[in-house]
Amino acid sequence: MQQKYPIDDNIKESLYILLKTIQNKADFLRIQCVWLRVELGFDAKTIARITGWTPGTVKKIWSNYLKKGEASLIGVGRGGRRRNYLTHQEEKTFLAPFFKRSASGNIVLVAEIKKAYEERIERIIPKSTIYRLLNRHGWSKKS
Repeated sequence: MQQKYPIDDNIKESLYILLKTIQNKADFLRIQCVWLRVELGFDAKTIARITGWTPGTVKKIWSNYLKKGEASLIGVGRGGRRRNYLTHQEEKTFLAPFFKRSASGNIVLVAEIKKAYEERIERIIPKSTIYRLLNRHGWSKKS
């Protein structure tokens, strides 16, 4: 079966050089996914068996490669917060007035922070989200 989106044969050599120089296993496997398709014409199912990934993951790597080039194969991390309402800096800015009030000896309730946060993001959230937010920024409950 002919590939729907063929990858140019001219890149075989650059992928092969990348395979030889890379030292990170995840990067190696991503490069290998594309190289096996270009060099040997393997399909996603076969490459998935070789790499230990699913055919869907292999196709996603191909797609990213076709869109972004070699940069999509190297240094792609899996860590980090994927589902956040605000960036870390925005959270810090949001919490600053509450931290200031707390530092001056006033009591700050989680319910207050929750209400302000919900207004800011225009969405209702569970209280646990606020506790995790406070924990991320080093605020602990004083007894």
